Amino acid sequence: MNLRVLGCSGSIALDNRTTCFQLDERILVDAGTGVGDLTLDEMAGIDHILLSHSHLDHVLGIPLLADSVMQHRLSRPDFRPIQVHGLPETLEALRAHLFNNIIWPDFTRLPSRERPIIELVPFQIGERLELAGLTIEVLPAHHTVPACGFGVDTPSGWWIYTGDTGPNPALWERLRGRAIAQLVIETAFSDEERALAEISRHLSPSMLAEELEQLDLDCDTSIAITHVKPGEMAAVTGQLAELDIRVPVFALTRGERYRF
Repeated sequence: MNLRVLGCSGSIALDNRTTCFQLDERILVDAGTGVGDLTLDEMAGIDHILLSHSHLDHVLGIPLLADSVMQHRLSRPDFRPIQVHGLPETLEALRAHLFNNIIWPDFTRLPSRERPIIELVPFQIGERLELAGLTIEVLPAHHTVPACGFGVDTPSGWWIYTGDTGPNPALWERLRGRAIAQLVIETAFSDEERALAEISRHLSPSMLAEELEQLDLDCDTSIAITHVKPGEMAAVTGQLAELDIRVPVFALTRGERYRF
């Protein structure tokens, strides 16, 4: 599996893009502002978008992508809608608050009800999806809205993305005993803002260390942090360096590519 980091920031600023990962050529995991770094042809090749939850920084690229590629995809003899996969509550939020003909046109019914550019496809925690040649498991998350993470089975081990989450014992129970190639886990705030992290169900460096104690890690597992708020990176990485974490932890960077 090829992984491209299109966005890994907790908000926007110069050179910061919100969460979006491309798996091979046809799948996006979340669809934040990082979607805009794809070319038009690359956007048109996306067949599946997996959403961790409904917050704007993870979904705002979907309506713009649909608008950009609709005519391109409709011209294909093998046309099919882009499938947006999410928890039922996440998809309902998109229907009610995004594709509502007020904030944005309803691309689940455009250009027609019979031939829309976007199809909303629900999943449940624990479900395994077979998409574009990949096996993807929907993992539990603990956030302020219904949320999930994802695990992708690769020849190198599992690629795990936690999504936005606070302390999440259900995830560690689900991952126990698995060979993990890379764990992408959020660390949105510095420890000075730990109280805010707890209220908003995010993590800070000390909270991350507490979470990783619950996971059996080996030297082949890389731990990559994501969703750091702009302006917090130096504090977060500095505090992580001072903690006794058994394996190296590093911050993802927009534009990085990995192969698993």
